[in-house]
Amino acid sequence: MGALDEFASDVRAGLGRPGQKELPPRYFYDDVGSALFEVICLLPEYGLWRAGSRLLRRHATEIANRVEPSVRVAELGSGSGSNTRVLLEALAHRAPIAYRPVDVSQAAIRRCLDEVKGIEGVGASPIQDTFLSGLERVARERAGGERLLVLFLGGTIGNFDRAAATRFLSDVRARLRPDDALLLAADLDKPASILLPAYDDPLGVTAAFNRNVLVRINRELSGDFDPARFDHVARWDERERRIEMHLRSRIDQVVHISRADLRVEFRAGETIWTESSYRFSQDEIERMAQAGFSRGASWVDEEWPFAQVLLLAR
Repeated sequence: MGALDEFASDVRAGLGRPGQKELPPRYFYDDVGSALFEVICLLPEYGLWRAGSRLLRRHATEIANRVEPSVRVAELGSGSGSNTRVLLEALAHRAPIAYRPVDVSQAAIRRCLDEVKGIEGVGASPIQDTFLSGLERVARERAGGERLLVLFLGGTIGNFDRAAATRFLSDVRARLRPDDALLLAADLDKPASILLPAYDDPLGVTAAFNRNVLVRINRELSGDFDPARFDHVARWDERERRIEMHLRSRIDQVVHISRADLRVEFRAGETIWTESSYRFSQDEIERMAQAGFSRGASWVDEEWPFAQVLLLAR
């Protein structure tokens, strides 16, 4: 199945289902969505990105010293690679490395290559693919004695619910060998009063990022969404400890998506659930990774509670 057919299939399954309509968050990241996300990372309300950046700047050398010097680096969901650069420099200071950024967005991959080019000792070659499929490719291509360091930064693990996050980490481990490593980043618990502005900023950048998925459906799947008829909504679910992003229909309306062979009816107030972002405790992170990993070290940003945990494959 080609990428466009898979997109159509996912849209058909998510919008054609009874009950709550959904779209997978990976479809945010076309060229426009990737650019908007880079802007989101610069907003004062979105402290998550800066927390990850601070941790890497402070601890890159320590992280590098805790992994094998002969290493191949696979970054899952690399984005622009702007935070990763400092870690790659620290790793390459010990020995040359092969860097394989994995991302579904071609635009993000282009920016990532621009970001890391010129780092002495780093050879970068991207993979445009999903997380696990891309990781599988990297694992197959490595030399016999070469260790693999997997980076899963930016708190992206929060897009999975807790059970799915545990399964994902188990799937990552299944593609690794003993003594390979995973550097996992996760956003930690914090008050909803801090989180909600990070996902509903006053400039409306996150709202544009959310609505852009409708524009992408129009362009790639011949849909007739009017994005102005949908409001961006960010919600905090206290019981699940997650932020939800939705697109809420302002009116009763019908949308057609030709490539997905789909007619979708919306009632006024009905939503499309586009993303979840879970928060974790440090204990939860370690419990999720118990199957096949041991904890090597962890670092926490206190300004915006955020953790990076180095996990070693057993």
